[in-house]
Amino acid sequence: MGRVLGVLSKSKGVMLEPYYQDQYVTLYHGDCRELLPLMPKVDLVLTDPPYGIGEAAGANKSRKSIDKKVKYSNPKDYGDDSWDDKPIEQALIDSLIGQPAVIFGGNYYAMPPSKCWLVWDKHITGDFADCELAWTNLPGAVRKIDYLWNGCMKKRPEQRWHPTQKPLDVMKWCIDQVDTKLKRKVGLILDPFAGSGTTLRAAKDMAKKCIGIESKENYCEVIANRMRQEVLGL
Repeated sequence: MGRVLGVLSKSKGVMLEPYYQDQYVTLYHGDCRELLPLMPKVDLVLTDPPYGIGEAAGANKSRKSIDKKVKYSNPKDYGDDSWDDKPIEQALIDSLIGQPAVIFGGNYYAMPPSKCWLVWDKHITGDFADCELAWTNLPGAVRKIDYLWNGCMKKRPEQRWHPTQKPLDVMKWCIDQVDTKLKRKVGLILDPFAGSGTTLRAAKDMAKKCIGIESKENYCEVIANRMRQEVLGL
């Protein structure tokens, strides 16, 4: 896959150098608006773009639980950044949905009508939404997954590196839904907002190829470390 991308990018006067690459995963560090035109055709876009709700601006470190069962006594500090201060450009979202696509936070954008939203019920309390919605252009009915992700209470133990990180099992479920609804196994997956790399890790665990793009180098390093683990560390 690296050689294919090299040929494509060279024809446009740019030579891409992956930040990380293995048998299944290729990761690029950069702005997806610049790199997307250099990407090959993919079978699925599966991504979780910024919603524009300020979660990167240190929101988690001051978050307190309203449920005594949930422990936020030492909330994690993910730092203070601006990447979630506003939604991304609608034109960029529009450019991603010319192929099968699953876009988390589609309810924050002007998406075409969809018969098949994917719903994640987090069983959550506090100031987060009860569920997260992923827009799709897939055939079939709405589907829902129940997966506890509430402070330190999780269905399964899982380390968190990113303030808007999705559970690994939820992303695997999304890929399974695509395979089921399309009645075929998708091959190459693209996540242009890779974050901490959960889409890439899910794809690798399912023996599917995946391209990720991430603008923050610290998260690229997180992703590279996650991809190097044969069994995901908890």
